Amino acid sequence: MNPDPLTLRELLIMAEARSKDNWNHTSAILALLINVNRDPKKHHAVSPRELNPHEKKTKRVLKGKDLRILKDVFVDRRVQK
Repeated sequence: MNPDPLTLRELLIMAEARSKDNWNHTSAILALLINVNRDPKKHHAVSPRELNPHEKKTKRVLKGKDLRILKDVFVDRRVQK
C-alpha cells in the first residue's frame, strides 16, 4: 500500500486498528490455551479480554464499608482497632 495519499493521522488509525485486531486474535488463542490446561478446582476461567492490553480495565469503585474506612483514616484521622 502506498502511504503517500494518506495523512499521518490516517496511518496512525490504521496501525492502531491492526494492532487491536492482532491482539484480539492473540488473546483469544492465549485464553483458549490457558483454559484448556487449567485445573478447574484451583483456577478460574480466563477470558480473552483479561489478556488483551488494548481492552480498558474496569476500575473497582469503593462503596459502603470500604469507603468509610478510607474516610476515617484519611479525612477524620481515626485508626480502627
